[in-house]
Amino acid sequence: MQAQYQALLMSLCAALLASLSTAPITSAGAAICKWASHFLKITQSYWAGLFHCYDVAGLPRTNNDMEHLFGRLRHQERRITGRKVATPGLIIRGPVRVLSALLSWLQPVSAAQLGQVDPAVWREERRQLGKLRQARVLQRRFRQHPQRYLATLEERLVKLSLPP
Repeated sequence: MQAQYQALLMSLCAALLASLSTAPITSAGAAICKWASHFLKITQSYWAGLFHCYDVAGLPRTNNDMEHLFGRLRHQERRITGRKVATPGLIIRGPVRVLSALLSWLQPVSAAQLGQVDPAVWREERRQLGKLRQARVLQRRFRQHPQRYLATLEERLVKLSLPP
C-alpha cells in the first residue's frame, strides 16, 4: 500500500513540475498547482505515521472505525450504569478505561494475567488518576463556594510569602 501511494505521489509531483515548466499557467492551473504543492507538503510531514495502521494488526484504518469503537464503549457504559450520558468516572479515568475495554474486547484477560501487573506501575497510574481527581474536586469546590475557596487560596499565598 505504501509503495503504491508513493508511486502516485511521485507521478503527481512529476506532473506538477511538468506543468510549471511548460506554457503560461491559467488561473485554474495555478490553483491546482498550489493545491498539489500543499498536498505534497502535508503528506510529507505526516509520512512517518501515515501507514501505521497497516503495521499493527487490528488497528482501525479510518476515523470512522475508531469512532465506532468509542461509540461501542459509550453504549456499554450506558448499559452498565443506566445513565444517558457519560459517567464522571469515564471522563476522569478515560484513558485507562478506554484501553482496558478495547483490550478486553480483543482478548479477554484472565486472573493469572491480572496478577502479573507490576505494582510500581499500578501505583504510578493510581497517582496520576488521583491528581486528575484532585483537580476536579478543586473545580467543584470553587463552583459551589467560590468565596471560601478564594479565601483559602489567599491564606496559603500569605503563608508562602511570609518569612519562616
